[in-house]
Amino acid sequence: MPEGHTIHRLAQDYAARFKNRGPVHVTSPQGKFSDAAALLDGSTLHTADAHGKHLFLGFRDADWIHIHLGLFGKVTLGEASASAPAPPPTDTVRLRLANSASYVDLRGPTTCALITDGDKRAIHDRLGPDPLREDADPHLAYRRISRSRTTIAALLMDQKVIAGVGNVYRAEVLFRHRIDPYRAGKDITPAQWDAIWADLVELMREGVRNNRIDTVRPEHTPEAMGRPPRVDDHGGEVYVYRRADLPCHICGGEIRTADLAARNLFWCPECQTP
Repeated sequence: MPEGHTIHRLAQDYAARFKNRGPVHVTSPQGKFSDAAALLDGSTLHTADAHGKHLFLGFRDADWIHIHLGLFGKVTLGEASASAPAPPPTDTVRLRLANSASYVDLRGPTTCALITDGDKRAIHDRLGPDPLREDADPHLAYRRISRSRTTIAALLMDQKVIAGVGNVYRAEVLFRHRIDPYRAGKDITPAQWDAIWADLVELMREGVRNNRIDTVRPEHTPEAMGRPPRVDDHGGEVYVYRRADLPCHICGGEIRTADLAARNLFWCPECQTP
């Protein structure tokens, strides 16, 4: 499932192509969004907003397309012109937005729905603070964390506690701060939480800029350490994520993996001592 930086990057991509650029042709070749597409066709996109793993595209006064990619959602971006128009969409496209210069196709999302302002506010209200949003309140997340006996690894993945953090950022930020993933939320100190939050803000902003997740510090890059670069379809240089049984870049110990809340957890027992 895409992490929050991907959704914020998509919001930027939609805005760059359609925001305040005149009428947008809205269609649903697959048919599951046809009625809503017909209502929005020919209107102008005024806002592309993201909160955690939720994307909102604003049209007219109070109409929003709410998108959640889930596990299988994909977005394809393309350019168009008078001499090279957009190719016909396939029948798997749930939603196509197009104008004379660009098109964006959405396939396989968990959610693609037309909602109101009130619906949108309700979604924001049930989500935790997002490190990539200017209105985020990290103290709200810490109040929930500091009262919980749940592991910090599970809390970081709870979208009601903090929105947008997924399996990669969860594993990597805990490693970077040498925190045992099984430590209870109530045992995370305010200073530790402040450092985790600040790190997530910077790492996820970099993820938006580069459209990939890189979490290793300069002294641990392949060039600095004289090691081969990571080969993984997720891309990016990381410390522990999907590196089970491989040596830790810091201590040389073996990276471990375990199931936690139905997701694979990765950590270094030597660097992240209880």
